[in-house]
Amino acid sequence: MADIQELNHAPSTLNLYLKAAFKRKPKISGQVLPQTRLSLKAIRARRSELSLYRRICGFEKTGTLPLTYPHILAFPLHMQLLVDPEFPFPLPGLVHIRNTIRQYRAIGNRETLHITCYLQGPRKAERGLEFDIVTQVTVNDLPVWESISTNLFRTATQQTAKKPGRASDTVPETQTEAWTLSDNLGMRYAKVSGDANPIHLHAGLARLFGFPRAIIHGMWSKAHALARLSDSLPTGSVQVEVSFKLPVMLPATVQFSHQRKGGRTQFWLRDEANVKPHLIGNVEKLPELTEPRFIL
Repeated sequence: MADIQELNHAPSTLNLYLKAAFKRKPKISGQVLPQTRLSLKAIRARRSELSLYRRICGFEKTGTLPLTYPHILAFPLHMQLLVDPEFPFPLPGLVHIRNTIRQYRAIGNRETLHITCYLQGPRKAERGLEFDIVTQVTVNDLPVWESISTNLFRTATQQTAKKPGRASDTVPETQTEAWTLSDNLGMRYAKVSGDANPIHLHAGLARLFGFPRAIIHGMWSKAHALARLSDSLPTGSVQVEVSFKLPVMLPATVQFSHQRKGGRTQFWLRDEANVKPHLIGNVEKLPELTEPRFIL
């Protein structure tokens, strides 16, 4: 049975990163994840932080939260789950490979939220072991938002997985635009997201973990894509899925493309030559539920 821990306030992500840095190296059995569920009640977006998030990700100011913003509010809980002494994987070995968000109605900027987070998995995958961080958000006990972030721990025998080639699921898109990303974008996003993983902050730190330069957060790429699609997003209940492919090294110029197809908007983020994939995603309207409930 899950151990439910109710928190009085969001933990400090800086303290959690320090805790992760000095965490004893876990034994990677890969069979059991902690069953703890973390619960944080009565949390609201802070105006100054929300305003800065909108500016960095490109969202216009409206009366409702950007679709990705509850992920920011939940991120300290994600980190606390990952630094649990019983969590079997080291944080530097984890790769965020997929993220799905379902929002059942728009959330007002000043609404009071109740956030619950827990882990699922692990399960065997082609390149190692995958597990999920599940986040559920309610307002007045009714579901309004949920997400599942899938992470990969590469096993020692599968470190050299095949590199992705040219995207073949590709390119009938109708609109393409170039994004120019500065070398300090990872640092700026870290300040508003709490995600201060060293690989995002500075080229020198990123090299310690095998990257030639700092890389931008996948959730910034997803957020900026949705900001650029804001005029065409469906109203009401909506789902946004993305798969993160090759990392974006900063600074960079990347190509964002999208196409409306039936009731779905597909979108892609590729390198400057519009060939190598960084992100593939889609947005679709979900059926309205008579009785709101979590699907994940």
